[in-house]
Amino acid sequence: MNRRSFIKKTGVAGAGATFMLSGVPVRALSPQGIFQQAAANSSNDRVLIFIQLHGGNDGINMLVPRDQYPQYYSHRPNIALPETGTRSIIPLDPTLPANRQLGLHPDMDGIRQMYEQGRAAVIQNVSYPYANGSHFRSRDVWFMGGSYDDYFSSGWMGRYLDHEYPNYPDDYPNPQMEDPLAIEIGTGVSLAFHRDNGIPVGLSISDPIGFYNLINSVGGTAPTSLPDTHAGDELEYIMQIEAESNAYAGRLRSVFMAGSNSNVTYPTQYPYLAPQGSLNNPLAGQLKIIARLLSGGCKTRIFLCRIGGFDTHANQVEQFDTTMGHHAALMYHISEGVKAFYDDLQNLGLDQKVLTLTMSEFGRRVPSNGSFGTDHGNAQPLLAFGPCVNKDVFGTNPNLSALQGGNVPLGIDYRQIMATVVQDWFGASPSLVQTVGFSDWVGVGIPFVECAAVGMDTHSQPGMALYPNPCSHKTALRIPIHEAGWYQISIYSMQGQKVYDKMHEFSPPVYSMEIHTADWASGGYLVQCRGGGRQFSQTLMVQH
Repeated sequence: MNRRSFIKKTGVAGAGATFMLSGVPVRALSPQGIFQQAAANSSNDRVLIFIQLHGGNDGINMLVPRDQYPQYYSHRPNIALPETGTRSIIPLDPTLPANRQLGLHPDMDGIRQMYEQGRAAVIQNVSYPYANGSHFRSRDVWFMGGSYDDYFSSGWMGRYLDHEYPNYPDDYPNPQMEDPLAIEIGTGVSLAFHRDNGIPVGLSISDPIGFYNLINSVGGTAPTSLPDTHAGDELEYIMQIEAESNAYAGRLRSVFMAGSNSNVTYPTQYPYLAPQGSLNNPLAGQLKIIARLLSGGCKTRIFLCRIGGFDTHANQVEQFDTTMGHHAALMYHISEGVKAFYDDLQNLGLDQKVLTLTMSEFGRRVPSNGSFGTDHGNAQPLLAFGPCVNKDVFGTNPNLSALQGGNVPLGIDYRQIMATVVQDWFGASPSLVQTVGFSDWVGVGIPFVECAAVGMDTHSQPGMALYPNPCSHKTALRIPIHEAGWYQISIYSMQGQKVYDKMHEFSPPVYSMEIHTADWASGGYLVQCRGGGRQFSQTLMVQH
């Protein structure tokens, strides 16, 4: 294989590829050329996995709002799932208030089981203001961590990893971090792992052995000098990508061969009626590869999987049975694939370190069209998986009587969720959350992460934030809320003196207020919030 063919096949010339051709020494392009960074700054070994639902998932047929079933049916009678019968919607958590009770698609019993085991959560109505209906533009917005009118050249995951693993790629791999910082499973590439400057922090591979064989099949001699032109800069960029990919190819092959899966059977086919091209499970194999890599000792921090087919403008269901068909098969692939993955990780003793989130560029309109399908919409539900999620439905069911042009309106900004991941899962400081690009969501997360990250105050309520903390004259209190109501805020000094006590009316998704501390003595204070069956607490330090 020649270099041109390799670049074309692997997508090196694309936006996010990080392959490289062989024949270039690992340190040929490193200014220092030697290992300088003894270890990365990261304080834990937690792993994050994103499952990208490529095309725009129909969240309304994935999670039916049970409290509004008549409205749901009237909006989409030709694709609606039945409320009763042998293949009807699966009730999820009947203990919740009516406006948070959901019916899972009948082919998602695996998710029901995971939820009941405390390994799944739902986050409702996720989007961003003025959501873009373009597949490409909206995916870029989600990956870059910006708003509808931002055009960043980097992704938020790339910015996070670039901070945690400084001086990339010059000092990597090294004895403390031998593996790629991030991996995309598949042949596609994205903006997700781009840094502000230089080559991305991730690799895109279909499988470790195939990647190794591809890298080692490329021959040729690298140029010894490059022209001082734009073309020369582009060639240098490609050569840098070559060097990093070559450095990691053997390592990925080694950890894959050293690892193994347990005796869990990963589902390979949808067992009911669907178009032929929908039957095979494209997600289960990707997750199985990740489990084996992790069991072999791979230290990669973020994985991105991709499952396509969600652009369901037509023939979303079988016309004679709305519970089966193309979208039903996708629901089955996600549900059974993720359940098998976590069962596998549990058997391998690795499940506690892995958090998984689904994401799609947008949801779909609530009213169906005349082609037994749905068109591009706005807000969507996200699913979170793992033993460290807080089993719950965050946010209320979309109000099907108050749609915006047929769309589910924004309820929770996606950046609030990603800020939660960075802070509560990876244990990032407020300053790092800002560096990643989530300044407006510092400490204001959705409390779906139950296990505190290394170095975090495990006595604090996840999601409650005081910023700045320590403070001098004032601080901002922000609390994620998924039920409106009256809450009591009380503040005590460390000597037990009550310095503030007042009832406040909260509304979802976030309540915020300023606390003025100029007249308070320097020292520690306990901030408590009670209401809605929950109690929040956080320590505030005042320094004059």
